[in-house]
Amino acid sequence: MPQLPAPDYPADVRTRLEADAREVIARYPDSRSALLPLLHLVQSEEGHVTRTGQRFCAEMLGLTTAEVTAVATFYSMYRRKPSGDYQVGVCTNTLCAVMGGDAIFEALQEHLGVGNGETTDDGKVTLEHIECNAACDFAPVVMVNWEFFDNQTVDSAKGLVDDLRAGTQVEPTRGAPLCTFKDTARILAGFPDERPGAVEASGGAGPASLVGLRLAKGETGPARVVHPRGSEAAGSPGSAGPAGSAGSSRDGSAHDPSPADPSPSGQPSSKHLSSHDAPQDTSASDPDHPAGPAAEEGE
Repeated sequence: MPQLPAPDYPADVRTRLEADAREVIARYPDSRSALLPLLHLVQSEEGHVTRTGQRFCAEMLGLTTAEVTAVATFYSMYRRKPSGDYQVGVCTNTLCAVMGGDAIFEALQEHLGVGNGETTDDGKVTLEHIECNAACDFAPVVMVNWEFFDNQTVDSAKGLVDDLRAGTQVEPTRGAPLCTFKDTARILAGFPDERPGAVEASGGAGPASLVGLRLAKGETGPARVVHPRGSEAAGSPGSAGPAGSAGSSRDGSAHDPSPADPSPSGQPSSKHLSSHDAPQDTSASDPDHPAGPAAEEGE
């Protein structure tokens, strides 16, 4: 059956959103270019892009609702159904999956009692698997409202979602402090992040990501890379064997020398600079587990 026209926002909400929308539109020579930030704006109001939000964007930009819907349904960053205060995304792309991302995603589904793209009953956490976050040297990576939680294990990821649901303050591994999904959406719409210290915080690339840049600059000093798996491999820079099971403590030990440094023979070391020497036992790469993802996409 054809849907009736979407209802409008209440008058006070409409007035407030119109003022914000005009501020956004004024930044662009062509108003149509403001559609993406306006979708973030309406998402910040209700936590997802509703039919009312799409109608609002269309009216503000002189577009049809079909044009707005085509964009809103194309990008996965726009939610099309109610979602939680915290969007917990587990990277299941190749490297994160090999390092334990598949195991983490499967464990969180069971732990939270939700499937991919579903939200817990308390409305706190929406779980989803996501593609590469460009943080491969911190694999496996979990993101919460697009903030990084690096080098995760099954146990640490469970603890993270438990803290989110309990209202306990959690700190990302790097980057700005965590805020709710609605607050994140408003920042993505282009409005200032007024939280103290949030703008100054940064999430720089890891040492493994920067080694090529260092070599290009002619820098050959040691690059200390923290080993996250366990003391045995961390204490043996030349070892390529297993580095402990999932959930093992991270002792902060560092690999030295760097691959960019000469070996005793005077030649550059051939050891690959990475924050991981071996996959976790829990990943699908382990011989005891069949190849392939631990769960079908969408489950």
